[in-house]
Amino acid sequence: MLQAETLQLLCLTATSGVPLFSRGSAKQLPFSIIGSLNGVHMFGAGHGAQLMSCETDRGSRVVWGVFQESLMLIAVSGGGGPAISELQLRRLLENVWNCMVLVLGQDELANIRNVERLKRELRSCFRLIDMLLERVSDEQGFMGDLTQCADCMLLSHSGLLQEALDSFAQAAESEFGCLLVHGRVALATEKWWSRLTSQEVVVLSVLVHSLSGASSCDYPVFLPQGSPTVAIRLLSFQLLPGVHVCVLCGPKPSLYKAENELIGRFWSTFVENLRSCLEQAKHSTLPPSVSLRWDIQALLLINRESRRAVTVCPRVRSGAPSEATPLLSSARRLELLRLFYTFAVTRYFISQEASVLSASTTSEDFSKGFTHVPVQCYLVTDECKCYGLQSSQHQLFVLMDLSVPTFALRTVATQALSAITAATGF
Repeated sequence: MLQAETLQLLCLTATSGVPLFSRGSAKQLPFSIIGSLNGVHMFGAGHGAQLMSCETDRGSRVVWGVFQESLMLIAVSGGGGPAISELQLRRLLENVWNCMVLVLGQDELANIRNVERLKRELRSCFRLIDMLLERVSDEQGFMGDLTQCADCMLLSHSGLLQEALDSFAQAAESEFGCLLVHGRVALATEKWWSRLTSQEVVVLSVLVHSLSGASSCDYPVFLPQGSPTVAIRLLSFQLLPGVHVCVLCGPKPSLYKAENELIGRFWSTFVENLRSCLEQAKHSTLPPSVSLRWDIQALLLINRESRRAVTVCPRVRSGAPSEATPLLSSARRLELLRLFYTFAVTRYFISQEASVLSASTTSEDFSKGFTHVPVQCYLVTDECKCYGLQSSQHQLFVLMDLSVPTFALRTVATQALSAITAATGF
């Protein structure tokens, strides 16, 4: 049905099955197949069965999702390319829906009055949707589309920049402000973390990143959970190429005032600090004060309380012995990290992800076989060794070199967690 290394997203009206758009693969699916995918879902619904997903013997996957009983999204992945889990595809559907709500509002999507008009309006979402499709298997280390946690970078000296951000947001009559470096959240106000849901932070970060070509913009947005029917203003400004500051605010201030008065007042004295952030981003999402062992190939650290996440995928091995095996490519390590994250949260760790996937699968609940709550797990493959641990505050997923003894995996992982949290307070 699909060629290898393809991922395609389909959007149809839920009641009549009218195709609204198709994104992803350059070679679109024939209309007959699109109709069949919609028809089999409608047939099941008519007989009291909810079709959520299926998998072919060649490794292709299809995942269906109906939102507000109005729109149906279908994700289709071809076998033979990078492995894409069912959890990734389901998250993709949720993120695409949130992006459409962010841009158009829930009313416009839930109450379709004119199909042709909706088709035209949905074009304004294509850039965001394409970015989400790219992030399913990108090489930049963005994991928020899968974890639904904000992709962050941790700064070494953030006190002055945090004060500048808080003051700037207050002057813009807002409690919601954020500083992004190459699409990752470097700093944010307290309300940005406490009042916005993690899904909203993820799609807002993607939106600001998609607007990186503009020096400033005044964009009306609908918060998918917080304000799905009433638009609020997103003001975004490019402080340096790759560095953006944004606020969510009401009718004041005007874009002109914010750009010509507030930006210069609060950010002109911190140009060198911002350049330091860009320099750090070239090397790692962690500050230079954090030193990891050479045999850690990649890691994903999640703060479960604030729903923030940091992904580390070293480009070089500092301090590696001469006989060390060659480092896997960044793309392969990130693919393995995504797969191990999915493996751990759907089988061992009690989490939102596991509950979502278990609700959509007919397989036996693996975790019910335990008499306790697992907090650590490991996996040994032909390419690396994987270790995951979960505490009340953190989840950590680490890929390590095959040379690390299996009995030492826990020690290496806990040392890495301690090094990061002690230096950054993450």
